[in-house]
Amino acid sequence: MRWRMRCSWPGAPSSAAVMARVVTVYNTERRAAELVDMSYIRWFKMSEALARRGHQVDIATAEYRWSFRKPVVEMAPNLRRVPLSRVDWSQYDVVKTLFHQGFRTLERYGGARHPFIISKLGSVVGPRDMDGIYFYGWRRRRLYAIQRRIQATCRYVTVLTAPAKELWVRCFGPRDTLLVVPGGVDRDLPPRGPDPYPDSDGPRCLFAGNLYRRGTQPEAHRALIAKLNSLGAWLRRLDERGTARLYVLGTGDARALDSRVVTYLGVVPYTASWDYLRHADLGVLVAAGPFMHNNESSKLYHYLRAGLPVVSEAGFPNDFLVREAGLGVVVENGDMHAMAAALLAAGERGWDREHAIRYIVVHHTWDARVETYDRLIRRHFPG
Repeated sequence: MRWRMRCSWPGAPSSAAVMARVVTVYNTERRAAELVDMSYIRWFKMSEALARRGHQVDIATAEYRWSFRKPVVEMAPNLRRVPLSRVDWSQYDVVKTLFHQGFRTLERYGGARHPFIISKLGSVVGPRDMDGIYFYGWRRRRLYAIQRRIQATCRYVTVLTAPAKELWVRCFGPRDTLLVVPGGVDRDLPPRGPDPYPDSDGPRCLFAGNLYRRGTQPEAHRALIAKLNSLGAWLRRLDERGTARLYVLGTGDARALDSRVVTYLGVVPYTASWDYLRHADLGVLVAAGPFMHNNESSKLYHYLRAGLPVVSEAGFPNDFLVREAGLGVVVENGDMHAMAAALLAAGERGWDREHAIRYIVVHHTWDARVETYDRLIRRHFPG
């Protein structure tokens, strides 16, 4: 069923002007719409890519600006930000939610009865605690309850990896509307800027990503902090000149990082983060445990798009990208001594960075990922 759309937003285009009207939903945080973490980056970048396909896309946010600013922000052709609290879900052909939190937001704001919801999930949890899925106890039970409601409510469910799909099928049974849509990255990057790092003479090894927080994922947080501190110490010991340094960039609780061997760079806007990748020597991927059951590394796409050689712990479902791009190595999980040695060795090798960039641009951009959504939307709403 296609809902008739009543365009109440100022300047809203008619339904004849676009293929379908889509609203994307994530969380209820009253924060500025700044791209500093991967959840917001994915939310906005996939919305932008859908808009480029000719759909009218509204990003429904709870940002504090709605208290005193105009009710719509025009971002690009076919793309706007609108206040979550004022969304009339019946205006839209498609509601697309992001992660478990996005579906909870939709429920809270009265949109869960919409007839065409696409629910995008990151980690998929099972009915009991499982190795490689770093949500435990009541947190895991809460997420699983949300998945049950998603299964009962949503027209389509998309997950990041094949193991996530397999787990979903084991939990809820097979369905034709369960799809795998991995992460991605920008095709075009901002112009190269000046070197943002503090003065340093040795190899710059960069971990860019989420450190998690003690209050939400304590086990994953402790594991990452311990590994990064150990890796920083081993880099310092193994480098003959003693100048190799581990840098950490991104969100999460960084207070337990050992500043003697790890330099925390803080949180920077998405566009600025590219210069940290471009001016680094090596990219670092460490897992939150012995392996990641079904949640991939989003940052890996960004390392490779920037032409940054990667040393990754084994265990990520998408670590095959390192081999296919030919830009880095995958090492045994949990051995920070070996990882430090591999980083120093990788820094001495010559790499075909342009090949890796071409590979990512051809196969793994946001525009490539959005093809799945574009096809299914056009099939149901041909215009």
